[in-house]
Amino acid sequence: QVQVVESGGGLVQPGGSLRLSCTLSMRIFRIATVGWYRQTPGKQRELVATIPPTGATEYVDSVKGRFTASRNNAANMAYLQMNSLKPEDTAVYYCNKVPSFDVWGQGTQVTVSS
Repeated sequence: QVQVVESGGGLVQPGGSLRLSCTLSMRIFRIATVGWYRQTPGKQRELVATIPPTGATEYVDSVKGRFTASRNNAANMAYLQMNSLKPEDTAVYYCNKVPSFDVWGQGTQVTVSS
């Protein structure tokens, strides 16, 4: 059974940084495309970073140059380094494979506010 656990969120001032972590317990993690998603109330979940098993990571335009996603296949983990955070980055952040499983973790809340 797939299990997803995200951590690392918190309250940060604009311009600050956070590093999110995710454990995605699934078979053959190493060949899966993994994604970081975020969701704000009343909006659809948005895919912000896509980490393929090989090749370049892709980002939505709004986070390019500020977010860096990575993975550790040996540990079934993914990471999202977020720098130069903006209030509009406030959301609950999730990880999942791409396309996603039906099962989601609890997410981790990121709040960017002064």
